[in-house]
Amino acid sequence: MAPSFWGREARLSDGGGGTPVVVKMENPNWSISEMEQEPVPGSPAGLAAGKAGRGKNARQITWVLLLKAHRAAGRLTGAASAALAVAAAARRRVAAGRTDGDAAPGESTALRARFYGCLRVFVVLSMLLLAVEVAAYLQGWHLQMPQMPEMPGQLAMDGLLAVDGLAAAAYAGWMRVRLQYIAPPLQFLTNSCVVLFMIQSVDRLVLCLGCLWIKLRGIKPVPIAADKDDVEAGDEDFPMVLVQMPMCNEREVYQQSIGAICALDWPRSNFLVQVLDDSDDATTSALIKEEVEKWQREGVRIVYRHRVIRDGYKAGNLKSAMNCSYVKDYEYVVIFDADFQPQADFLKRAMPHFKGKDDVGLVQARWSFVNNDENLLTRLQNINLCFHFEVEQQVNGAFLNFFGFNGTAGVWRIKALEDSGGWMERTTVEDMDIAVRAHLKGWKFLYLNDVECQCELPESYEAYRKQQHRWHSGPMQLFRLCFVDIIKSKIGFWKKCNLIFLFFLLRKLILPFYSFTLFCVILPMTMFVPEAELPAWVVCYIPATMSIMSILPSPKSFPFIVPYLLFENTMSVTKFNAMISGLFQLGSAYEWVVTKKSGRSSEGDLVALVEKHTAQQQQRVGSAPDLAGLAAKDSSLPKKDAPKKKQKHNRIYRKELALSFLLLTAAARSVLSAQGIHFYFLLFQGVSFLVMGLDLIGEQVE
Repeated sequence: MAPSFWGREARLSDGGGGTPVVVKMENPNWSISEMEQEPVPGSPAGLAAGKAGRGKNARQITWVLLLKAHRAAGRLTGAASAALAVAAAARRRVAAGRTDGDAAPGESTALRARFYGCLRVFVVLSMLLLAVEVAAYLQGWHLQMPQMPEMPGQLAMDGLLAVDGLAAAAYAGWMRVRLQYIAPPLQFLTNSCVVLFMIQSVDRLVLCLGCLWIKLRGIKPVPIAADKDDVEAGDEDFPMVLVQMPMCNEREVYQQSIGAICALDWPRSNFLVQVLDDSDDATTSALIKEEVEKWQREGVRIVYRHRVIRDGYKAGNLKSAMNCSYVKDYEYVVIFDADFQPQADFLKRAMPHFKGKDDVGLVQARWSFVNNDENLLTRLQNINLCFHFEVEQQVNGAFLNFFGFNGTAGVWRIKALEDSGGWMERTTVEDMDIAVRAHLKGWKFLYLNDVECQCELPESYEAYRKQQHRWHSGPMQLFRLCFVDIIKSKIGFWKKCNLIFLFFLLRKLILPFYSFTLFCVILPMTMFVPEAELPAWVVCYIPATMSIMSILPSPKSFPFIVPYLLFENTMSVTKFNAMISGLFQLGSAYEWVVTKKSGRSSEGDLVALVEKHTAQQQQRVGSAPDLAGLAAKDSSLPKKDAPKKKQKHNRIYRKELALSFLLLTAAARSVLSAQGIHFYFLLFQGVSFLVMGLDLIGEQVE
C-alpha cells in the first residue's frame, strides 16, 4: 500500500474538510501519524469527509494491529521451535551417554571421581532435606524457630515435642542440631566468603578506576623517536629478531599463520622464523614442512624443527629452540601461537618501545578475536578477555610495569630470558612462570593496548573447559614453587605484596574459591539451614554491579549481562577443581591438552584470495589451503598410513548436572521460606548449570 498525501489544492477542491491520514511504511515497525485540520464551520462537505476519514483510520489501524499480531505470532513460533530444538539436542545427548567420565588415554580421573562423589552426596542430602521440610510444612510445623531473648528455640522445642508422633520429635531434634551445631560454623563460613567477596570487588573497582584514569589522561607507552642519524643508517633501525611458532597438530590453522608471519614488514635479512612442530601426526607434520619449504623458495628465512618426544610440552619446545647455535646472533624473540595472525606492521609498532629502555624485557600486544560472535560461548569469553586486556593488563602495565605474559603475541629481549633462567617445564603455565622470574630480576614490562593480533576463541565447551583447567591449575603450581623466591628476592616490599596477595592469592586462589563456595555450596545450604543467613545484596546487587563493570570494555555485549553472570558462576566449579589440583599437586594439574582450533580465521583469507584472482598473490599470502590437494594426498595414502580422524561430539558433564540438581532443589526449598531473590537466583543458576551439563552451549555436533 502506498502512502497517501493530500496537497493544499486538493483539500480546497474537496471543501477543505476531512482528516487525512499518512501511513509510513517503515521496516520493521509501522507508525501512524494523524494530521489534524480544522473543518470549515458548518460545511456539509467537511462533516461527510470527517466521517469517511474516521472509517478509513479504523480500517488502517486494524490492519496494522493484525500485522503486529502476525509478527508476534512468528516470534513465538520461532521461540517454540528453538525450545524444541534444545529439547531434542538434550534428548540426543542423554541417549548417546557420552560423559566427561570417558577419559582420554593417560588422563587422570581420580580427582574428578572424588569431586563428583562429594557432589553426589550433597545432592542426595539436599533431596532428603527437601522431603523432610516439605513434610514439616504440610504438617504445619514451624520451619523457622522464633528468636527468643533467653534459651533460643527452647519454647519452640517444647511446642514441637507436645505434638504426638515420632516424626515431630525427630524433626525437633533436627532443628536443635541445626541451630546449635550446623548454623554457627555455616554462618562463620558465609561471613568469611562475604568478606573475601567484598575484597575482590574492591580490587575490581580499583582496576576499573585505574583504567578510567588511563583513558582520561591518555596514558600509554610512547617509543623514543629515532634520530636522524639512525634513520640514515638504515639497517640499524631494524634489530635482529627471531620469530618462534610453537604448534602441535595444528592442521586447521598452520597455513594462514605461517603466511601472516612470513609477510611481516621487516627486512628479511634481519629476522628468522622458527616453526617448532610437536605434531604426532605424520601427515600434519609433512604438510607443515611442505609449507615451510614453499616460503623458503620465496626467499623467506624460515626453518622447520620437529620434536618426536614432547618433553615439557610448549616450554620444552621453546627451550629446545633457544638452544640452537644461531640464536646468539639475535637480540629479540617474538612468540606467536599457531592460530595467531599478526598484522604486517606488528614488528614496526612493537620494536621501537625497546629503544633506549634497557630495562624493558617484554612488550605484550593485545589479542583480538575473529570468532567472538560465533555462538553464545564465544561472546561470553570475549567479555572476559576484553576486561583482561583492556583493564587488568593495561592498568598493571601502566602503574606497576608488571603483568602476566600471555604466552603469545609478545616480544622478549633474549637477554631478559637468559637472565631469568630461560624456559622451564615445571608447570603448565610457562608464560606466567617466566614473567614472574623476570619481574623478580627487575625487568619491566610494557603493554600495548593499540597493537592487536588476531586469534581464535574455543568454540566448544569441552575445549574451553580444558583450557580453563590449565589456566587455573598452573598458577597454583607456580605459587608453591616460587613463594620462597619471592620472599628472598631483592624487589621492593610493595612489589612482593602485589605478587603474593593480589597476583596469586586474590586473583588466582580466592576468586575461584569464594565464587564456588559462596554461590554453589553456601547459598543452597542456607536454604536448608535458614538460621544461617546470606544477605540479598550479596546474592544480587554486588554480583550485578561487578558484572556491569566487567562488561564495560565490551559495550556491545550488554544484552548478555545476565548470561555472563550465570556463566561465570557456572565455570567456578571447573576453576575451583583446577585450583585445588594445582595447589595440592594432584594428577590432573599436569594435564596439557592443546586447545582445539576450528580455522575460522582462514575463511576470511579464502574470500580475500578469491577477490585477488591471481595465483601468484595466493602463493604470497599462503593462507588458503589447497583443499583438493589435501584431500587427494589423504586419499592416496594406504589405509594403514591414513590419519585417523577424531570425531567430535558433545558430552554430558556430571559435576555440572549434579550442581544443577542441587541448586534446583534448594530453589524449591526457598519457596517454603518465601525468599524471592534467593529463589530466582537459585532457579536461573540451576538452569545455567543444566545447560552447561548437557553441553548445550557452544559448538553443537549433530
